Amino acid sequence: MAENSKPQFALPKIFDCEGGWGPVTDVIPPQFRDIPYAPYSKGDKLGRVADWTNPDGQKQDNREVQGRQGRAGFNRFNREQQAYGAAFASAFTYTHTEDESSFSVVDNRSAIAKKMALKTTSGIRNRPQNKQQQTTNYRNAGQRPMAGGRQQQNRRRYGYKDYDKPQRLRNASITIGADWKVLDEIEFSRLSRLNYPIPQPVDVATYGSVNYYNKAYDRVNTKNEKPLHHIDRVKYEPTTSEDPVMQQFVEQNKATVFATDAVLSLLMCSTRTVYPWDIIVKKEGDKVILDKRFGGVFDFVTVNENTYDPPAENEKDTINSWSALSTEATGINRNFCRQVLEQKSVNFENANPFASDDTKDRLASCGYRYRQFDLSNPGQSEDEEPIHMIVRTEVDAAIKMGNQTSYATIRALNEFDPTAQGAGGALPWKKSLDSQRGAVVATEMKNNAAKLARWAVQALLAGADQLKLGYVARMNPKDNSRHVILGTQAYKPRDFAAQMNLSLTNGWGIVKAVVDMCLQLPEGRYVLMKDPNRPILRIYVVPGEEDLQEYDEDDEGTEAAEEPESQK
Repeated sequence: MAENSKPQFALPKIFDCEGGWGPVTDVIPPQFRDIPYAPYSKGDKLGRVADWTNPDGQKQDNREVQGRQGRAGFNRFNREQQAYGAAFASAFTYTHTEDESSFSVVDNRSAIAKKMALKTTSGIRNRPQNKQQQTTNYRNAGQRPMAGGRQQQNRRRYGYKDYDKPQRLRNASITIGADWKVLDEIEFSRLSRLNYPIPQPVDVATYGSVNYYNKAYDRVNTKNEKPLHHIDRVKYEPTTSEDPVMQQFVEQNKATVFATDAVLSLLMCSTRTVYPWDIIVKKEGDKVILDKRFGGVFDFVTVNENTYDPPAENEKDTINSWSALSTEATGINRNFCRQVLEQKSVNFENANPFASDDTKDRLASCGYRYRQFDLSNPGQSEDEEPIHMIVRTEVDAAIKMGNQTSYATIRALNEFDPTAQGAGGALPWKKSLDSQRGAVVATEMKNNAAKLARWAVQALLAGADQLKLGYVARMNPKDNSRHVILGTQAYKPRDFAAQMNLSLTNGWGIVKAVVDMCLQLPEGRYVLMKDPNRPILRIYVVPGEEDLQEYDEDDEGTEAAEEPESQK
């Protein structure tokens, strides 16, 4: 680099005024040299860009004050200011006259305070004095007076004064021991941001048999309803650790994680759940087993879990309480799934592994498909061990599609009483199901978002081609023992999930996160539980040999009433 290209810095020239304060005479432009220097008081308002201290309504008052008192009466800030040119030595002295900490450009009053102030200042002032003036005001506003006057205006709206209702507190689905220790807490907001690519399933083994679906029920409607009957059948739904097929897979080291479709679907749709639930996690060596508890939430069907005002709780004597509705819906699903089938059946590769000599002639239609999913980390090296998960899935029926046979998952939605608490604004099905099927389905998707999402996920896990939904209502809203079938509807599980805005990649992301967390735990037993009153998942370590599978009748979240006599 050349010598003259180096950066240089020169100090600016300083003009020193030896005669006192103020500008140097040589620096002042010639046109301003004859103007005498005069000090200014800080009370002098030379100009204003915007007046934030005075409302528009007080401008006229300020002008009148100026006219009477001159410049000193400009506004309230001039009370203790100096006169023009007086005491120039202290002209720039700051005098604190106002509390600036309370100054705010934005109105930070609450909405209630603003509404009360508006009513006080303008509501009384603008109140019409007679009926003619009231009619004129409506006419000027482009509105018509409401029929009924004050009585119509005071009509209760949905959600009106709902803030005044006491908060509903629920008990946990399982009694938390005094020696249980919380290992981690996961908010639903964090779970909703997880994603993992949908793994492709591989069939490992199939057991059981399924009956063909009776297509005559596709023609059922509200004018051609069919009564719902009780059909005595036996269906086995053992937990993962007590499944003999799963035990064999564990011994053969076929996978790392073992679960059922009921447990896995609940994990994938956990962010939609409101009621409490729990999953038992067993870590045995490098294996993870996800179990359910008998008599827990997995054995019952919820009703209107996602409504703004769910069904009442702690009312054991009413047929519309939470526990009674759950038992009623569970019985309806069992009976509907058995009634809509034909006698002809399709056998899978192996017989039902849970049947005994006493029950093999009374088995319900159910096909168990054990499927394997790859949950390995994307792009992992060959040195890392892959993570495989075997899931026991279920299909309920077979459907003849030309020369091919497809499988279906069958479920039933139930209506109890459109006027009862927890109905969620549902339309009466007997009047609206045929003419307003879309509105009925939309309401059910809103009120039962968690339940329908789990059904869709279970159908996808099992590889079912159809999800058959039945619409079952009470014959009399006051009687929960007799029901009628009002119609059926078939969906493709993936389209049904998309219609509900259900993200499958998010569901698998939740499963992947839970599996990775469980694989890092030491050997032992743990409980993954949803907080009964907050959208949070907690995992507890359970010391000792406490029997977690035992059903605790004191738990409010798992207690259910007896099944009606007609459904037994």
